[in-house]
Amino acid sequence: MEHILDLYEQPYNPHRPLVCFDETSKQLIAETQTRIPARPGQVARIDYEYKRNGTRNLFMFFEPLAGWRHIEVTERRTKQDFARCMKWLVDIAYPDVEGIDVVLDNLNTHSYAALYETFSPAEALHIARKLTFHFTPKHGSWLNMAEIEFSVLSRKLGAYVPDVQTLKRKVFAVETSRNQSSSSVDWQFTTDDARIKLKRLYPSYSA
Repeated sequence: MEHILDLYEQPYNPHRPLVCFDETSKQLIAETQTRIPARPGQVARIDYEYKRNGTRNLFMFFEPLAGWRHIEVTERRTKQDFARCMKWLVDIAYPDVEGIDVVLDNLNTHSYAALYETFSPAEALHIARKLTFHFTPKHGSWLNMAEIEFSVLSRKLGAYVPDVQTLKRKVFAVETSRNQSSSSVDWQFTTDDARIKLKRLYPSYSA
């Protein structure tokens, strides 16, 4: 925990960006009845019957100090999907930086080994050399600022997204709007705060 919090306190370095990475799923739900809009003296009427159209995975890349994010919509979230995300991060998003610090949780798909299971050894090493993974502790995924960005995205997408095309269009609109305004997260929880508020979680220490 303190390692992640220390990372968040480091000053902005454009040559070594700090990127929070996370993933979640979005269920595709279509309304089966047309809504009846409000009229004078009558509220809007909604039929809550719906149709399930499967799910899609969302990968979130979020650089809080730059106010930048990118959301990738995929069918699955396998090791290969993760590896392709890391390749995109290195080759497309940040091709000219010295290295990238990536904050992510401890899923079994999040590993350097996934690179070698997806690409040739030479390509996997090229990607791995640019990346330093920083894993949040078990039960500590709340330390990943990408979760906060996902919360914002969820509210803006709304409950009903009927199909993949609509999902991609909405995701792109949210991403573009927040990037244009350089929206970020005002993270204020520090190591000093943790040592006070989460003291019970620390190992006992005897001088």
